[in-house]
Amino acid sequence: MRYKLFGRSGLRVSELCLGTMSFGTEWGWGADYEASKKMFELFAEAGGNFLDTANRYTEGTSEKWLGEFIAADRDHFVVATKYTLFDRKDDPNFSGNHRKNLMRSVEASLQRLNTPYIDLLWVHAWDFMTPVEEILRGLEDLVRMGKVHYIGVSDTPAWIVAQANTIAELRNQPAFVGLQIEYSLVERTPERELLPMAKAFDLAVTPWAALGSGVLTGKYLQQESGRLKEDSLKRSEKNKHIARTVVAIAEEIGASPAQVAINWTRQGRQQLVIPILGASKTSQLADNLNCIHFELSAKHIAQLNEVSSIELGFPHDFLKRAQAHIYGDNLERIDNHRQ
Repeated sequence: MRYKLFGRSGLRVSELCLGTMSFGTEWGWGADYEASKKMFELFAEAGGNFLDTANRYTEGTSEKWLGEFIAADRDHFVVATKYTLFDRKDDPNFSGNHRKNLMRSVEASLQRLNTPYIDLLWVHAWDFMTPVEEILRGLEDLVRMGKVHYIGVSDTPAWIVAQANTIAELRNQPAFVGLQIEYSLVERTPERELLPMAKAFDLAVTPWAALGSGVLTGKYLQQESGRLKEDSLKRSEKNKHIARTVVAIAEEIGASPAQVAINWTRQGRQQLVIPILGASKTSQLADNLNCIHFELSAKHIAQLNEVSSIELGFPHDFLKRAQAHIYGDNLERIDNHRQ
């Protein structure tokens, strides 16, 4: 496995990240202790060092088990966890982005992980209540205390991330170096604002649900799933057509559909994308890891782009139509290295 510089930082992370939301069975699915340990060991043996968890995952079990698994070589691994989601459902200060919950949540995560520091702390989701300045100051204090090394932001509108990083740069505060989003062949809407923003600010992008909740493996083309029924959008005719195309390309090149779908996220855009692999079985993870042994051809990338294309909407589509008015007859005469 190769390693990537994580966004606008010098941190080295593996080209794939292991998501550990499935470590634990408290939510009625997932992997038990032994299966979770085997998946961790498989990822580590493949050269993976980048691990992602959160305070809420399996009611804290994910962090506890991950802390045990990394204990023998803690400094080797890059451990990312998150704060924002509730630890007590009935207490308003046990959730959210505010300073009180930030400090409390991080201390609890440090105890569960049994580690003195967190390599990467994600703001898990935007609460639309806490001022950006309050969040940045709290994160800066944690970095200065050595309890957190780097910060990232997840599931947040692009304009808020841009505002936060601009303020951080002006005030010489730690800025977000990573962006975590849902992104796949069946969820390309981040291409409208989030991905261009991430590229402009040199943020590493770590997509979750790269397999479209399993749709892109092709396993739902012949059957319905109880979990899948919860999201009718995932069962749309367009998404079935995308899945069929993924399966066809996989058969053509001798790969699995999952490997094709993951590699599209890695290769589909000219920026740093590090997919988060989520699995509940060692066999699933082993198959996913094999995606690093090949790349999709330009022809297959173009084919997947076409079948999964979306409308970018306003102002992007309008500006594309207005190019003749913006540039006159000069567009083809201008070499734009930023394009």
